[in-house]
Amino acid sequence: MFTNRTEAGKRLAERLQEAAVNPDLVLTIPRGGLPVGRAVADALGVPLDVVVASKVGAPGNPELAIGAVTGEGDLWLNDSLVEQFGIGDRYIESQREREADVAREKVRAYRGGKPVPDVSGKRVVIVDDGVATGATALACLQQVRNGGAARIVFAVPVASAATIPRLREVADDVVVVEVPETFAAVGYHYRDFGQVTDEEALEYLDDEV
Repeated sequence: MFTNRTEAGKRLAERLQEAAVNPDLVLTIPRGGLPVGRAVADALGVPLDVVVASKVGAPGNPELAIGAVTGEGDLWLNDSLVEQFGIGDRYIESQREREADVAREKVRAYRGGKPVPDVSGKRVVIVDDGVATGATALACLQQVRNGGAARIVFAVPVASAATIPRLREVADDVVVVEVPETFAAVGYHYRDFGQVTDEEALEYLDDEV
């Protein structure tokens, strides 16, 4: 159990230091990942930036993520859900375009119109406040992988054990502080899991972006 996202980030940074992870850059997934990422970047002494993806919902059930897409168009799909619901390519492509636009708008909002960071040849740690299904995280990992990063470590305070193997397929390493035997939702593992507003999110990035 974590007190809040900042405390979770400090504990995550300690775990990364123990694992001798020495990145050139920390990328965090807004908005909830920003307090965690700020604490990690400060502890490791590296810049903090954002990597953004938008979830792709199932037909008639937008809350059920069948995948996620980044502003760069990198798409991750949960193939088992796509097959289970018989979702066709036409639907996926239409949602991919729409959600990529959403992700691009988020990037513009957080980065003030500046280009996304160049990760080519860099050691990158991607941070979030926790992982349940991993759709957003996997899309972000795919974007950084396609960007030519030399090494990618995905790091979170808490994660579902069922999702970690998927993350390891894309990341070079995965660092997690807590892997509960029973995982319901990320917020259950924080005493304070209040929503991070856009204004607060930008404050975490002011010094770096």
